[in-house]
Amino acid sequence: MKKRQVTIATAIFVVIIAIVGGAVWHQRKTSKYVQSTTPTLFFHGGGSSYHAEEHMVNAAKKAGVTSTVLRANVSDDGKVTLHGSMHRGAINPIVEVNYDNNRQLNFAKHGEYATNVVKTLQARYKISKVNMVGHSLGNISIIYYMLQNGQDKKMPQLQKQVNIAGHFAGLNFKGMPAAIRQPAGLALASDGKPTKMNASYQQMTAARQAYPKRQVAVLNIIGDIGGHTDGTVPNVSSLSLKYLVEPRAKSYQVVTIKGKDAQHSKLHSNAQVDRALIQFLWGK
Repeated sequence: MKKRQVTIATAIFVVIIAIVGGAVWHQRKTSKYVQSTTPTLFFHGGGSSYHAEEHMVNAAKKAGVTSTVLRANVSDDGKVTLHGSMHRGAINPIVEVNYDNNRQLNFAKHGEYATNVVKTLQARYKISKVNMVGHSLGNISIIYYMLQNGQDKKMPQLQKQVNIAGHFAGLNFKGMPAAIRQPAGLALASDGKPTKMNASYQQMTAARQAYPKRQVAVLNIIGDIGGHTDGTVPNVSSLSLKYLVEPRAKSYQVVTIKGKDAQHSKLHSNAQVDRALIQFLWGK
């Protein structure tokens, strides 16, 4: 009798495993998004916080890309605290990065902050790859992460990056430090090389060698409310990204968002931006 009960229990267990396995297989086969364990990190802009990332993250969740979101808070001295968690095998997990010092103008610090986040995720979750999304000043975290780690094979390898409203060649606000001020009369050559470079951009040109060859796919999203600007960052500054990454990038493409909702601070809550980054990062 006991032997029969064990046999029945074993059979039931096998059937359950088959059903669950079949459901998982079917979900992965029929999903319109890639089923990857690579986390995607979102970096907010200057004077902002992870709340600015939530619209894009929620759009990804609503689309069915992922159900796993955690937050990485970075203190002024670079200490990382994770809020939430992701289980082993979580599909397309997202990490909302939040900097306590959200007005840091030492660009190298942004690279250090991003590096600390990635190292923390690596230590806890054994990740080997990452994607990154930046808005405004958040783009600096991506570039300087690569300047500091692009050739380090022991670090998780960047696969895809989305740059939104980046001010790579500088900003033309009054009072901007010379090192990050956009040079007057700036123009770009056909390869994206600026005719004039401030000190920060000159430093960033090392990315042309720091990026691994043909590894990172790059999407550059810019806003144009008219006059070739998003109202804060001139398009010429955003488009100077091409010169930094294209020589070694796996791919490089530009998406231009137009109209009133293409304004700088609205781009991170723009439905067109949501669709573009979701398709680029996770579309099949």
